[in-house]
Amino acid sequence: MPSRPERIDQIIPAIVEHDAVSNHTFEAQRLLRSMGFVSEIYARILGPGVEGRVHPLAELPQLSGDRQWLLYQHSIGSPAVDAFARHRGRRLLDYHNVTPASLVERWIPPLGVESRLGRVQLAELAPKVAYAFADSGFNAAELTENGFPVVRVVPVLIESGNIEATPDPSALARLAAAKRGGGSDWLFVGQLAPHKAQHDIVKAFACYRRNYDDKARLHLVGREMGNAYRDALRRFIAVAGLSDAVDLAGSVPLGTLAAYYATADVFVCCSDHEGFCAPVVEAMHRKIPVVAYSVTAVTETVGEGGILLPSKDPALVAAAVRQVDERPGLREHLVEAGQRQAARYSLDGARKAFVEAISEALMLP
Repeated sequence: MPSRPERIDQIIPAIVEHDAVSNHTFEAQRLLRSMGFVSEIYARILGPGVEGRVHPLAELPQLSGDRQWLLYQHSIGSPAVDAFARHRGRRLLDYHNVTPASLVERWIPPLGVESRLGRVQLAELAPKVAYAFADSGFNAAELTENGFPVVRVVPVLIESGNIEATPDPSALARLAAAKRGGGSDWLFVGQLAPHKAQHDIVKAFACYRRNYDDKARLHLVGREMGNAYRDALRRFIAVAGLSDAVDLAGSVPLGTLAAYYATADVFVCCSDHEGFCAPVVEAMHRKIPVVAYSVTAVTETVGEGGILLPSKDPALVAAAVRQVDERPGLREHLVEAGQRQAARYSLDGARKAFVEAISEALMLP
């Protein structure tokens, strides 16, 4: 059995507030410290709001022998991998999946380059990593395919505030006032990016408004990833005559996010690629019925907790949402099933799985 390291530090390519992988990294740091390790986070790119909590990658120390281990948070290609691969200590990897370049490069060319690099780096890291874990079985299968010798599933450590935050009173009042005029509220939470396919949600929403409920509203919450997709989406919404019905909320404080969850009638996901999809779990936890396109890890994360669709044909998505609206028994069933599914990904359960994974890594020869 190897000697116990003094510290287990984390490397992440970029870190920002209100991002699932970033939130996971901060929670992992708290757990590593609770296990008695010195643990700091080092990033190549530090976004606003993380000052004092994260160090520039250039400041990563190099302790001698096996006194320092590294845990790399892998979700995109980055030169940060080089510092991880060169390090003398034992290397662990936490895999959140890498979005296929084909889904993003048209709208965000640099992201396409990073995505292709991320896939190459994943394969290159396999012989250098002693132990790897992943958010989902879907992600774990990719690690195994790439040759990682020891792979375990550890669910995302979801930001507790996303689940427990109290709705901001002013945001709640604004959203509740709109509901008094009639119509249902659709919600999707996720980065405004092409692979999240907000444009497909808009298509389904337009179909729903035309055929079922002309007072319905759609709220798309999440930070923007580049201007091109955002601007194209705005034009698409305008051409569809939905500018007054679709809310591009951007990144919002936790209290405002809680208000969106509190007033939503259905959570709709048409994403083309997810390594886990934490907002689906947040929605199920907050008793919101989920309608989702069954693809990548979404199928696993939603499980029996929502309606999984074989395609995202706008008419099919709209009809599924209509069933949720019209059938109280179905809504009640989905809420109960969603609560059971969300419990599988509770923060306490994910914390336990993370600690067990680190403990297992410590036992490896």
